[in-house]
Amino acid sequence: MAKALLPDDLWALIQPLLPVHQPSPKGGRPRIDDRAALTGILFVLKTGLPWEYLPRELGCGSGMSCWRRLHAWQQAGVWQRIHEAMLHHLREYDQIQWERASVDSASVPSPLGGQHTGPNPTDRGKLGCKHHLLVDQRGLPLVASISGAQVHDSRMLIPLLETVPSVSGLAGRPRKRPAKLHADKAYASRAHRAWLRSRGIAPRIARYGIESRERLGKWRWVVERTLGWLHRFRRLRIRYERRADIH
Repeated sequence: MAKALLPDDLWALIQPLLPVHQPSPKGGRPRIDDRAALTGILFVLKTGLPWEYLPRELGCGSGMSCWRRLHAWQQAGVWQRIHEAMLHHLREYDQIQWERASVDSASVPSPLGGQHTGPNPTDRGKLGCKHHLLVDQRGLPLVASISGAQVHDSRMLIPLLETVPSVSGLAGRPRKRPAKLHADKAYASRAHRAWLRSRGIAPRIARYGIESRERLGKWRWVVERTLGWLHRFRRLRIRYERRADIH
């Protein structure tokens, strides 16, 4: 049996977060159902299929209708609300491990260019972008961002930490800062270590000529694994969207 792209329990969590549509008094063509549109978006995300080739047999309407719904929901902040709702739901069951966090990035090709792309120094200067990811101790994504492939990893460390949402769900104050942060040598600088300590985060950043290779991946491997999981979605493995917000 084929695996459902949008199971009932996941849809039950997402549906209340979607904006309520007010039909036009002038009538017009019926609007595609929200669940059908989200199913089409997930199908394109997973398969990497061009929007215009989305099969109508899925019941999702046209691919461009799904694209427009994706854009409208992005403008309305729906995706951020869904992510925060997921984190809140997990924290209610104490499933977010704030003791340690890890940060890393991965470059992906962007053959069509667009916002937040640039020459990739590790791919003969071809256009690309970077996916930056901050995860908890088990690899749960806390925040993600993109930049041009030429942007150094260290420049995204502070923006990533500053955009971690406050997550409630348990007794006490909402949580948004890990106790320790693990990162590789690309993030090594005295300024970053001082900034982390000033916010109560213990830096565990590899230092040149001190930490051996054997110790670097003891805690950081989870962020590399999560990046690998994200890039199983073919729409993320190669960036075809020119617009950064859509990607």
